[in-house]
Amino acid sequence: MATTATVDFWFDPACPYTWLTSRWVVEAATVRPLDVRWRVMSLAVLNEGRDDDPEGDLEGYLWVPVRICAAVLRQYGQEGLGAFYAALWADRGDGGAKQWMNDPGAALADAGLPPELAEAGSRGDYDGAVRASHAEAIALLGPHVGTPIVAAPDPGGDADARIAFFGPVLSRVPRGEEAGRLWDAALLVAGAPGFHELKGAPADPSPDVSGVAVRSVAPHPKGTGATERTASPDR
Repeated sequence: MATTATVDFWFDPACPYTWLTSRWVVEAATVRPLDVRWRVMSLAVLNEGRDDDPEGDLEGYLWVPVRICAAVLRQYGQEGLGAFYAALWADRGDGGAKQWMNDPGAALADAGLPPELAEAGSRGDYDGAVRASHAEAIALLGPHVGTPIVAAPDPGGDADARIAFFGPVLSRVPRGEEAGRLWDAALLVAGAPGFHELKGAPADPSPDVSGVAVRSVAPHPKGTGATERTASPDR
């Protein structure tokens, strides 16, 4: 039996492309022995000190969802954070193209978590945790990248060897073995000595994330957190 590989996935919860990439990794974990460990990073932190803000976030809203994620992780662990992230971008059936995340308070409730955790988004209580996690991700690749950053064991290296990469940027979530092959390819390319960058055609500036199959969110059986149940993806 193949050894399960722990995959660290650093994400800013407000990025739609990161959401699509996260669903690819979750899908890949259904056909490869992967255990996804959710970690936070922040576009707000990444863009600090720049003369121009590529996100146009003059009011600092990007701090809100990542602070809530840090609070969920601290209080409810990996299962709670995974469930909240899934609920944050879940298609609620409102109709039309979905290009932005759901209300964090509603997502917390959908994930079986206390809606009061949304209050963490307007306070700086978890900023230190966000910055520390972000710094850990950036240390792997440098500040020239963005979200997400993925790190996994090198299948052909020593026991403690890791491969890290930014992205990939996806406009569609691969399913089944297609997701697994892309995972294999990402490790192969990112692990090549001297590899730096690979790009495809320009991405849609406003990706439609509606209809993306996710793990269905259910309240934690003891009411103290949340779990994710696998839903059948649209193929």
